[in-house]
Amino acid sequence: MAVTVTNLDLEAFERLPKHARQCVFWEVEPATPASSDIGDTAQIILELDIEIGTDTTAFGPELFDPGLFDTAPFDDLFPISPDAIDGFRSEFDKEAWISGLLLEWGTCGQLAIESTTGHVVGTAFYAPPGRVPRSYHFPTAPVSADAVLLTAIRMEPGFEDSAPGLLDAVITDLIRRGVRAIEAFGIVQPGDTSRLAEDLSGRSAAASLLAHRPAAATIPPDITEWTDETIAEVAREILQTPGPNDGSGNRPTDPALSGTGDYCPECIIDAGFLKDSGFDVIASHPRFPRLRLELDEGLGWKAEVESALEKLVMKAAIDLSMRQGAAVGAGMGCVRQSRKRAITETT
Repeated sequence: MAVTVTNLDLEAFERLPKHARQCVFWEVEPATPASSDIGDTAQIILELDIEIGTDTTAFGPELFDPGLFDTAPFDDLFPISPDAIDGFRSEFDKEAWISGLLLEWGTCGQLAIESTTGHVVGTAFYAPPGRVPRSYHFPTAPVSADAVLLTAIRMEPGFEDSAPGLLDAVITDLIRRGVRAIEAFGIVQPGDTSRLAEDLSGRSAAASLLAHRPAAATIPPDITEWTDETIAEVAREILQTPGPNDGSGNRPTDPALSGTGDYCPECIIDAGFLKDSGFDVIASHPRFPRLRLELDEGLGWKAEVESALEKLVMKAAIDLSMRQGAAVGAGMGCVRQSRKRAITETT
């Protein structure tokens, strides 16, 4: 299956895979516990059918207008976005984010397209860190001021081998635009005890797990001696351990991220992939390291060679056409001379 890579434009938005088209994990400021509480309160009031508004004796007509909730839309009274309830899904916000970046900054995505069907089978998004609200909430933030943030590279099932091609397209685009470096937040998969995981986190995976558990001195060797506080602490640690999506639509949580703690694992690039692609760890973390790829140290040769080859091909084509034209002109001159000699001889 042949796959081609092209720049993302607004006309191609409707062709994006559903997740890439709707998920705004990176593009929208994460919800805070406070806003979640407001949403819960508003929902409770709505479910009660705002019964308090029907009893004017408790407030007096001068303090409470019973027609208030009949004339004012509920969303105006409690401005909670419906998308906040649906998590990270908001096709409108995603399209607005892409549109704004295309107009103000330029290309912000690359698409991998299956040649025979024309289906988009992979996406890569990147932007200045100031246009990515979620980036400020990672434990290894902030992104360097001279770097562009690569937020996501996501492939459809069966096309994972085309991910390096998407990354190459991002690199080529940013080199031509004079960007100095690319940075990305990687995700270390739970249970990864390899040497790579140790390099990404800055310490062994076992040490990182122990760091999130109660100190050994506080845990009695005999479980019968455990206090209620110890049991609660161990249970809390188990519940906070991040895990994969269980397929039920529930997103995993991780205490390392602020806000609600929710995150979208499909929108965070695998740290091992970044490491294998030449990125270096500049901020270690057992779960979300930040990696960087310098674009001004030897990576520009590819774009320069491609540009030079294009110029050589164009020059060769022009030279060939000029030679062909000269040969045709010379041939026509010989024909004219031959005809002139023939006319002279006959006369």
